[in-house]
Amino acid sequence: MRKNYFHIAFIPALAVLLGACMQKAPESKAGNYVLVIHGGAGTILKKNMTPEREALVRAGLEAALKKGYEVIQAGGSSLDAVEGAIRILEDDPQFNAGKGAVFTHDGRNELDAAIMDGSTLAAGSVAGVRTIKNPVSLARAVMEKSEHVMMAGRGAEQFAAEAGIEIVDTSYFRTEERWRGLQKALAEDSAKTKLDHSSTKLGIMNIDNKFGTVGCVALDKKGNLAAGTSTGGMTNKKYGRIGDAPVIGAGTYANNNTVAVSCTGWGEFYIRNVVAHDLSALMDYKGLSVEEAGKAVIKKVGDLGGDGGLIALDKNGNMAMPFNTEGMYRGSVTKDGKIEILIYKN
Repeated sequence: MRKNYFHIAFIPALAVLLGACMQKAPESKAGNYVLVIHGGAGTILKKNMTPEREALVRAGLEAALKKGYEVIQAGGSSLDAVEGAIRILEDDPQFNAGKGAVFTHDGRNELDAAIMDGSTLAAGSVAGVRTIKNPVSLARAVMEKSEHVMMAGRGAEQFAAEAGIEIVDTSYFRTEERWRGLQKALAEDSAKTKLDHSSTKLGIMNIDNKFGTVGCVALDKKGNLAAGTSTGGMTNKKYGRIGDAPVIGAGTYANNNTVAVSCTGWGEFYIRNVVAHDLSALMDYKGLSVEEAGKAVIKKVGDLGGDGGLIALDKNGNMAMPFNTEGMYRGSVTKDGKIEILIYKN
C-alpha cells in the first residue's frame, strides 16, 4: 500500500515540476537577441500612416538591422554594428537623424549623436553640428581619436575635418517634409494656438515635434555591448537646445556588466531622470530584469510628464523595447537572423 501511496503522491509532484520547467522555457528563448534598433517614438497611428510611408519606414529599419547583423555574423564588434546600423538610418530621410533631420526655429539642421563601448565605458558624443553627414561616426571619432567625450558646434566640425570625417554642405540635410513641419510649428507659435501642445509639471511644449530619433544597441560574439543614438532634435527648437541623445547616461549608455540602452522621446525628461544609466543601475543594484528595469524608467519619465521610449539589450541577449506613446519604430534580430519590425502600440 505504501508503494501505491508513493506513486499517487509522486505523479502530481512530477506534473508540477514539469509545469515549472515548461513555464521557464520562454526565458531561455528570450536570451537570443544580438541587435535592436529604434527610429523614434511618438503619435504613430495606423490610421495616419499611408501604406507607402509604412513600407518605406519598414524598409529602412530592415536595412539597418541587416547591416548590423552582417557585421556581427562576420565576427565584427558591437561598436561596428551599432555605427553601421545607425549610418543607414542617418542616410534615410524617413527618420529624424542625418538626411531627415528636423529644422530649428532659425531654419537650420542641428545634429546630435553619441556612441558608447560597454567593454571599456569609453564614449563619444557630438552636439549641434551642422555639416556632418553621419554624426554617429564623428561621435565615435571623438571617443577613439581625442581625449574628450563630448564636442559641440564649430569645434566638433573642426575636429571632424582633422579626423577625416565626411563633411557636406548644409543643404544636404534639407527635405521638404521637414521644412513643411517647421512652417506648421512656426504658424502655431505665431497664432498662439498651441493646438498640439500639452501642459506638464515642467511647462508647455509641442510633444510631437521631437519624434524620429534613431538608435541601436548590439551584443557581439565576444560578449561586448555597445549603444548609439543619433537625432536632429526637436522641430522649432531654439537657443541651441540639446536633448538627451548625446548625453551619456541620459539618452545613451552601455556597460558589459549590465545592459546597452538607447532612448528616444522628450529629451528634457530623459536628462532629468538620467534614464539610460538608471536602467543599468536598477539591474545592477536591484537585480531587475532588463524588461522590468525598462518599464520602471519609462514610468518615471511618464510620471514627470514626459513621453517616449527606449531599446535595451542586456549582457545575456535579453531585450526590451518599452514606450508610453502611441507607437515607436523599432526592430530586432536574433542570433539566427530572425528579424522582427514593429511600429504601433498593439
